Amino acid sequence: MSLQRINPEELSPATGFSHAVTATGGRLVFLAGQTALDSSGKVVGETLPEQFERALANLLTALAAAGGTPADLARVTVYAVDVADYREHAGELGRIWRRLAGREYPAMAVVGVVRLWDTQALLELDGFAVLP
Repeated sequence: MSLQRINPEELSPATGFSHAVTATGGRLVFLAGQTALDSSGKVVGETLPEQFERALANLLTALAAAGGTPADLARVTVYAVDVADYREHAGELGRIWRRLAGREYPAMAVVGVVRLWDTQALLELDGFAVLP
């Protein structure tokens, strides 16, 4: 399996994401949306960075259970109930990402939503990975 991250010079600098990711060979893993739920199903964390850390950890736990690592992530979508709050905390969220997932960034998007399934959830992450 091979993932290649593509960031053309003609596009804006890719900071914390890749513009495109190609995958050859391997097995696809589709990761369901993860929020800041603990093992009892309760949303934990009051702030967006706290919830982001838990949601990302949950996504990576599901990926690990499928046999993958953060470097295998090809695509992640973040659904945020307050995009302005997400942008305000972007630096901190980037540090959390690098600590948990490293510096191999998937193709990413942040999408503003009215609300999520759990009304206390401030964001949700889903994605897919390509495993060898």
